[in-house]
Amino acid sequence: MNQSEAKRRVTELRRLIREADRAYYAEAAPVMSDREYDEFLDELRAIETEFPELDAPDSPTRRVGGDPIEGFETVRHSVPMMSIDNTYFRNRSDKGPKDAAKDSVDEWIDRVHRGLGAGLFGEGTPRFICDPKIDGVALSVRYERGEFVRAVTRGDGEKGDDVSHAARTIREIPLRLDGEAPDVLEVRGEVFIPRAEFDRINAQREKRGEDAFMNPRNACAGTIKQLDPKAIAERRLRFLVHGRGEVSEGFAESYSGFLEAVSSLGLPVGNHSTTTDDLQGVLGAIDAFESVRNDLGYDTDGMVVRVDSFVQQQTLGVTSKSPRWAIAFKFAAERKRTVLLDVEHQVGKTGKITPRAIMEPVLIAGTTVRHASLHNYGLVRQKDIRISDTIGVEKAGEIIPYVAEVITSERPKGAKRIKAPDACPVCGGIVEIEPPEARDDPSLETARRCVNPECPAQLRERLVWFAARGQMDIDGLGEQTIDQILATKDTDGEIPLAGFADIFRLEDHKDAMLELERMGERKLENLLKGIEDAKSRGLARVLSGLGMRHVGTSTAKSLARLFSSLDDLLAAPEPLLRPKTLKKSDAAELGFPEDPKERPETGLGVTTAPVVHEYLHSEAATRTFEGLRETGVSLASVEYVDPALARASEGASSDAAEGLGPFAGKTVVLTGTLERYERRALSDLLEAAGAKVTGSVSKNTDLLIAGAKAGSKLTKAESLGVEVWDETRLLKALGAAGLG
Repeated sequence: MNQSEAKRRVTELRRLIREADRAYYAEAAPVMSDREYDEFLDELRAIETEFPELDAPDSPTRRVGGDPIEGFETVRHSVPMMSIDNTYFRNRSDKGPKDAAKDSVDEWIDRVHRGLGAGLFGEGTPRFICDPKIDGVALSVRYERGEFVRAVTRGDGEKGDDVSHAARTIREIPLRLDGEAPDVLEVRGEVFIPRAEFDRINAQREKRGEDAFMNPRNACAGTIKQLDPKAIAERRLRFLVHGRGEVSEGFAESYSGFLEAVSSLGLPVGNHSTTTDDLQGVLGAIDAFESVRNDLGYDTDGMVVRVDSFVQQQTLGVTSKSPRWAIAFKFAAERKRTVLLDVEHQVGKTGKITPRAIMEPVLIAGTTVRHASLHNYGLVRQKDIRISDTIGVEKAGEIIPYVAEVITSERPKGAKRIKAPDACPVCGGIVEIEPPEARDDPSLETARRCVNPECPAQLRERLVWFAARGQMDIDGLGEQTIDQILATKDTDGEIPLAGFADIFRLEDHKDAMLELERMGERKLENLLKGIEDAKSRGLARVLSGLGMRHVGTSTAKSLARLFSSLDDLLAAPEPLLRPKTLKKSDAAELGFPEDPKERPETGLGVTTAPVVHEYLHSEAATRTFEGLRETGVSLASVEYVDPALARASEGASSDAAEGLGPFAGKTVVLTGTLERYERRALSDLLEAAGAKVTGSVSKNTDLLIAGAKAGSKLTKAESLGVEVWDETRLLKALGAAGLG
């Protein structure tokens, strides 16, 4: 295929894919099978790879790819994103929910009529439009001359975060509008995760030993704020338009007209809107929707009722927080009674131990429920929930049910208290209780965690973390390879991978490794070389890679500067792990200056150091370290600094610090792409030279090193007056200091 033919085919494929997206998402009338759609997308991707000059920012292939962004840029909304006042369909005094709802609607409609001049306005009484209130994340999407420009979260209503990278992965958000689009069109809508997708996501998380998401809204909020577009695309978010921001004059005269107009441009709108003129019509629309809302496939928690005419909306105006021309009527949560049969203690990938109720089956919001979240053991104690109790269970917009009440009047004799596990229910390891004062008052407990990094419940995620670039940096040992190795446990050719040390024993299982899918001899050779190279990474990388509670990359490096080896670390008393918090007398006894400012920082304090110290001396940790030693992993520190130099670097004057090198004592941030250095390697080099490398720019930043394509960090640094170096100046400084 030559370039001319490729260009014609690319144009045709993009047209077909965009038409399929619109038919499926905006019109709910698919025009091709999923298989055919995927084949077109694969063909387009292949041509764009072969002819990169044909790639385009609005190509459908961009929806599932792209590089991770560094952070979020704050954008001011051209028109504020206001929240809508709520009223609930629930009992008020001696009135039932329907009477209370009728009163609420009647009062609001009366205020609208008074605000419009009691029938003196133009054609008379206002027309109302009712549509579902989707339980998701509000988003403002801006188009200029039909082209996607950006997507911004609600934020505080005045400004939000630019999440365009996330919006581009949502197929319902066109990157180019159809037809005659206005010069400026800003639509407000809701991003959400359908229930079926939510169930799929949670099933995957549970399979990996991760904590399940509590509800689709929280999962969606977390997804939209991820930095990696590929991770966002995997969640298959949806989007529906429900409002407008800045729009060119003359585009539409009413909300109903606006929905019709944006739909004609290819934007998705719901199909449950109802227009009416009076109270009975509004109540009828709410009743009708309530009867079908559980069949939609996504979460809604009420109806929004608004004045249809934009002119009348402008006349009614807004308060400081919300428009006077709209109100949201939220449905009361459905609560059902059942009996608590037992409680199981689940361990998630972070080690968090969560109590989960096992109940007699009960039908709630259209689904049969057998399990419910008890959240944490502090709430169990506060609510005095016992096995055999009659309990009230709600969804209240949450897919995962929870225990809302205990009917103590129906408690049977012999109902057993729920006992929180003293050790991890999976590995028997040490548990940490949060906050520490909950050990004396259990009702204060907010979390309970297993701190053993090799706990089987957490193993898969821990192995992925251990092998990743920021930790042991084992080339070739990514998520897919780890998953394949773990899956061999179900076959005759099992490859042991029950802990970190087993990674360094994979060379003993070459034949079995070669049986893995896509594992050729060359790839295996590179993997084993990467494993061998990782043995010499040093103590800081090992400590960080283990994923110990309270020991991240920064703390691991700080400990490695303070202790020359693992043996020195293990020999240290607990107070030595937290120099900054020591009393003057204790500091002097341990060889530290009396002034806390002159002592090294480890990142550990009076509550976290004891947890780390206890784990380091536990049986589980002893087995881990012995295994790593046996396989030849170095547990010596490559970052260790002589105590006198460390104190000078931490507490010296700026002149003295300068004498130790150009980076000693400075807080440095890296951004953009550097030609000479990979970012992790440069961070290690700068930290070895006495710098503190952080991920964000603040008033405490001393130096920003900016490579090509530097973004918002450079802008912020310039606004704060932070010194900025390019790569040329960096190389000169490193060379002069003998570090290049």
